[in-house]
Order: sequence, then structure tokens, then C-alpha cells
Amino acid sequence: MTLTDPPVSQGSPDYRDSGLVFPESFIFGSATASYQIEGAVDEDGRGPSIWDTFSHTPGLVWNGDTGDVAADHYHRLEEDLDLMVSLGLHAYRFSISWSRIQPTGRGPANEAGLDFYRRLIDGLLERDIRPIVTMYHWDLPQALEDEGGWTNRDTAYAFADYATILGEAFGDRVDTWTTLNEPWCSAYLGYGSGAHAPGRTDGAEALTAVHHLNLAHGLAILALKPLVTNNPNFSITLNLHVLRGEGETGPEAVRQIDALANRVFLGPLLKGEYPADVLEDTKAITDWAFVLPGDTEIIQQPLDVLGVNYYSTTLVRLWDGESDRQNADGHKDVGASPWPGADRVEFLAQPGPYTEMGWNIEPAGLEDLLVALHEEFPNQPLMVTENGAAFADEVVQTDDGPRVHDEARTDYLRRHFTAAHRAMARGVDLRGYQVWSLMDNFEWGYGYSKRFGIVHVDYDTLVRTPKDSARWYKQLVSTRTLP
Repeated sequence: MTLTDPPVSQGSPDYRDSGLVFPESFIFGSATASYQIEGAVDEDGRGPSIWDTFSHTPGLVWNGDTGDVAADHYHRLEEDLDLMVSLGLHAYRFSISWSRIQPTGRGPANEAGLDFYRRLIDGLLERDIRPIVTMYHWDLPQALEDEGGWTNRDTAYAFADYATILGEAFGDRVDTWTTLNEPWCSAYLGYGSGAHAPGRTDGAEALTAVHHLNLAHGLAILALKPLVTNNPNFSITLNLHVLRGEGETGPEAVRQIDALANRVFLGPLLKGEYPADVLEDTKAITDWAFVLPGDTEIIQQPLDVLGVNYYSTTLVRLWDGESDRQNADGHKDVGASPWPGADRVEFLAQPGPYTEMGWNIEPAGLEDLLVALHEEFPNQPLMVTENGAAFADEVVQTDDGPRVHDEARTDYLRRHFTAAHRAMARGVDLRGYQVWSLMDNFEWGYGYSKRFGIVHVDYDTLVRTPKDSARWYKQLVSTRTLP
């Protein structure tokens, strides 16, 4: 995927515009994920997931944190639904816990699990909020991991069976079905670097997982289509890497990482084929024999909208083999690499400012990404399905009650909504924007040390406090005009 050079800015050079008007059809919402907010991990028949196992393994998550309670959304559903109404959200993007529906990833549905999501979906519809369902946000049932997880082709077919259960239960009321969230993370961080569950460190397994996740996406859409009755959108969400090259070797480094990070998904999903160069780059790791005849035809299902998650950019060049190799790729470094076949690529630190995650803040990257996707796939509608920032937040007492003055997050959102608006002005068919995250939550390997929410969660009392960024967002949503 080739990023275009940005045009001369028509607004403020720092992307701090105001007064920009979004169209009436634009969908403003917010997003969460099941393991990050629900808690109630052993209630009402839910089985263990790989994240339960991973987070309970000493040394893998900061401070020994787990998702056992998280934000306790499972028990505070009505409160959280009313919170969404108070912010004026048009849509809510949430994920379903596979092991809450099928405790072992196979077999009949757990009715108590279906009931929870039925209450959630119906509660959203009653409040005129669109349900955007993510079927898989990284929490694979542990029983399936015990059988090989995403390295096992059968997992893709189990996912299709799971999709059938969801389609039969909710096929008349979901606005958008998103099959997978960020399969890059599931495959490369879960099976390559070991930074995410299940914590494996094998490049060949990571590439096998890439394909089986792609296959699961196609099989799930094929399973859902005969069951839905309300003409929903079908989608997948990718965390496409916005790559910059440095120096003479920059273009080659960009090509290699673009193949592994972006085109290995975009190719089969939107073109029906894997890129030849990624097969060549990784031939010493795997022969890709796990791709069977007919697989790419299954994967290439028409997408009503492509979900795009964006947080920061990535700067690369080829390593000289002598100096200390930089590894600032933005992902938690636990020793192994999430980049199979790209051993010569070096990831360089970038100028600040940074979020609490150490990610550089560059709203131009979002504009570049959206425009590049539009130019390569001009008929493909897009949606920003995650964008947001972690900062160190503090609740302060004021005459108006408790407040969180998160000016940095508000500024971050202003600049990225400006970038999205500029992309639309350049012809991008951008349907909406889901801010990450609705509330503070379990931030995977970082536990509760990073706060992304526009709503603060006190992890001792579980009290929710809308931050100043939430108040700003409410104004944007209600007026459709950037404050």
C-alpha cells in the first residue's frame, strides 16, 4: 500500500481546526472490547479464554493485573447504556466474548451468554444507538488454543459455527457485523512475539495464524449472510501500519513491513490473493502450504465497510548489522519479533510528542492512510473503528463535582477528527468514527496502567466519571461541527 504525499494543508498546519462540519450521515460512536471491560469471567457459564490464561500467568501482564473484574460492565450494563445516551452516541462498537457464547469454542450456545448480549443489543436499539458487533477481539476460548488455536485450520471452521449461533440469535438487529479486530495483533503478537495471548514465539506459527484468521473471516461472512434479515453491513477491522522510510534503505524496509503488516491482509481480503513478495520474503520460514485451493475465494467476500484503526506511525530502515538495532515498533517488546522474515528491518524512534503508550502523535498519518486506501480501493467505504490516546488522568474535585481535565486527549481527538475531515474533503468515503475507548479498561499486557477512556473508571469503586474529552465529544456529536 503506497501512501501519498500530503497536499498543501487547507487548514491549520498542526491539524487544530475548528468549525469543520461533518455530514448528516456520519456515524459518531465509541468502542470497547469484551475482555477489557466485562469482568464476570467465571459467571453464567462463561469458559476461560486465552486472555484469562495469559493474564493469570505470572510476569506476563503489568502488576499481575487480570480482566477478572475489569470495568465490571457485565454487572453495570444499564448504567453504561445510559452513559452512552448521555454522550449522544450514534453507535457503539463492542465485541462478543466467544467463550461466553460457547465455553469451549464448540457445541451448543450458552443461553445465559446470549441473554447478556441480547440485553445489550436490545438496550442499544431502545436508545437509538446502532450496535456494531465485533465477533472476535482476541479472546479465543482456551479449549481451542489447546487444540492449536489459530495455527489449527479447524479453528476457522469453529469460528464459522460460532458466527452461525450469533446470526441465529441476533441476525435481525445488528447494524454492522465485524468479523475480526486487528488480526495482525492476534497472529503476530500472539504467535510471533509472545507479547499477547497465547504467548507463543514462532514465526511460522504466526504466518499460519494470519491465514487461518483471514479464512475465518470469509467463512464467518458466508455463515452469516443466509441468516441476517435486516440488511446489515459486513466488515473487518485492520490496524494498518502507516510506514515512513528513512534514508536510502527506507523504501525497501517499508516494502517488507508493508507486506507483513498491511498487504498480507488487504491482498486476500480485497484482491483475492496473497502478495508474491510476502511469500518470497518468508519462504525460509514457511512454504505457505496451509493455503489450500479455494481459500482466497472464501476470504474475498464483499465488504460493506472496511474498519480502520489508527494510533501512530512507524519509521523504518534496513539495519546495518553492526550498530545497536533499534526496535521502536510501538508494540510491547518481550524479546521475540512480531516480524517474521524481516530480520534486517530496524524500527526507529520518532519525534514526540507521545502518548502514555510511547506512541508518536501524528494526525497526518490518519489522513495519509485513509487517502491511500481510497486511491487503491476507490469503491471501498471506510470507517475509523478505533482512534484515541492513553494519558495519565487524575480526578479532581470541583464546585461542579468530580472532573478529569484531559486536555491532551481532547487535543489529540480534535487533531485526528480534523485529519479525517480532510481525508473526506479529498474524496474518501468515510462513514463514521468510533473513539477508543468509551471507558478506561484492561489494556492487555499493560494491565490497568494505561487509560484510553473518555470516561474515567475508578478501579477500586468502579465509579464512572466522564472526562472533559467526553464533554467535548458530546458537543461534536450533537452539532456535527468540530468545536
